[in-house]
Amino acid sequence: MPQTADDMDAVAVRTWCSLALEALGREREAIDAINVYPVADGDTGTNLYLTMESAAAAAEAVFAAHETGMSVPALADVVRAMAHGALIGARGNSGTILAQLLRGMAGVLADGHDADHLRRALTRAAEAARQAVAHPVEGTVLTVATAAAEAAGRTAGDPRPEAVAQAAYEGARTALDATPGQLAVLGRAGVVDAGGRGLVTVLGALVEAVSGEAPARGTWVTPDIAPVTAAAADDCAAGGPAEGPAFEVIYLLEARDDAVDRLRARLDGLGDSLVVVGGDGLWNVHVHVDDAGAAVEAGVEAGRPYRIRITHFGADRVHPHPSEPAQRGVVVVVPGDGLSGLCTEAGATTVLARPGEPPASGELVDAIRRAHAREVVLLPNDAELRHTAAAAAEQARTEGIRVALIPTRAAVQGIAALAVHEPDRSFDEDVVAMTAAAGATRYAELAVAERQSWTMAGICQAGDILGLIDGDVAVIGEDVPGTARTVLDRMLSAGGELVTLVLGEDVPDSLAEALQEHVREGYLAVDTVVYRGGRLRAPLLIGVE
Repeated sequence: MPQTADDMDAVAVRTWCSLALEALGREREAIDAINVYPVADGDTGTNLYLTMESAAAAAEAVFAAHETGMSVPALADVVRAMAHGALIGARGNSGTILAQLLRGMAGVLADGHDADHLRRALTRAAEAARQAVAHPVEGTVLTVATAAAEAAGRTAGDPRPEAVAQAAYEGARTALDATPGQLAVLGRAGVVDAGGRGLVTVLGALVEAVSGEAPARGTWVTPDIAPVTAAAADDCAAGGPAEGPAFEVIYLLEARDDAVDRLRARLDGLGDSLVVVGGDGLWNVHVHVDDAGAAVEAGVEAGRPYRIRITHFGADRVHPHPSEPAQRGVVVVVPGDGLSGLCTEAGATTVLARPGEPPASGELVDAIRRAHAREVVLLPNDAELRHTAAAAAEQARTEGIRVALIPTRAAVQGIAALAVHEPDRSFDEDVVAMTAAAGATRYAELAVAERQSWTMAGICQAGDILGLIDGDVAVIGEDVPGTARTVLDRMLSAGGELVTLVLGEDVPDSLAEALQEHVREGYLAVDTVVYRGGRLRAPLLIGVE
């Protein structure tokens, strides 16, 4: 039985996130199968799962960072982390709305954790979600969220959070059952709204988190439900071929509030299914358009868009049967845009890991699927992603994909492995060769010390340049060039044939030229290659093989 709470405290929020993720994982395929609105692309359950996975991981990270072990983090820290995790990990129309629902709840729960705060949190969540959608439609997750909030409001005076959660869940279930009569496409397909069903699942987890007992599930939960195909949904929606925008565009955006107001107006004129969520300078933008480039350009005008994801809806309509999968693919996690382009040119499917935003296992599974291959080699390029990558590989294997996880710990090891990849040889031989190349590559990076601390190389001061070799601080220097030369000398003292330098966004080309000259003068027969990594967490990455 899960841990229960007398109120909606930090432990209850953590438990809720975990239970919601588990429940969405169980029901993901069934929710995908009834996804007919706004686009019958069969991914609502998957998008909700990936969004919740990011939220749960962020909440869990707060507990992991709480070092005492004798107490729990503040509720405000946990709910804000949950909301931020959902925002940066939101996927699709449904996931973006779920992120806004969680953000709305977090804004209230950060100030209190009793039954009254939970009631007000559910109300604020429903209001925030409607405000985020350019043109709200009844019979959708918005209707279900509003009904949950109204039902919770009718428990006013009851001091028990579990009573509030139970009322919200029952109100949401009742509203979900009514969605086929509110939205014609649902009625014709004979299904309830997929996003609304996902929200009921999340609210059921909330009931279990605060009461310790899982609520009864609705009669619409049918694990063996037949998928509603895109063609069938098109017939339900229009009596013939599908009409509507060709692309789904999603990106995170760093921008001011006033710029986002203008962006909403611009995107509303370009397409439909517009949802913009977030605040405090960070936003998640979702829209369906015919001109994907114009939607991205609008984001560039408003601020700095990144994690841009474009999906072509028309591909399934024009080509209802997917092409034959390739025999083998490679999925690579990269820390910067520059390396993403390099690996893509080499034929790999990439997952971008920005500073402080490691990919979740669901994102890696999605990349494995996008590789569209029977056999996939997965290169996580980060020691901290080992368990995440293992979970992704295991999930992909259950879908019939043969996955080999090579535990690369740095981007330069991934580059070395990709350089020897040969899809024409046997899978096992290819994996062995790539593993050997990665294992033969020592890795290093430069970092700036944030505070005084004790390291393997002695005591560093804030602002010192640290040279980390194979994950440990080996050099403490005063500037980047000098520290880089010392790191290279340490690494090449054990031998080497090739040095790989990956430059950060703000590092001048002159540094690479100086380091290349240093290697030429001091180490005969050692070659050097240089790549631009883009926005990295470190100014310089070094590999020696």
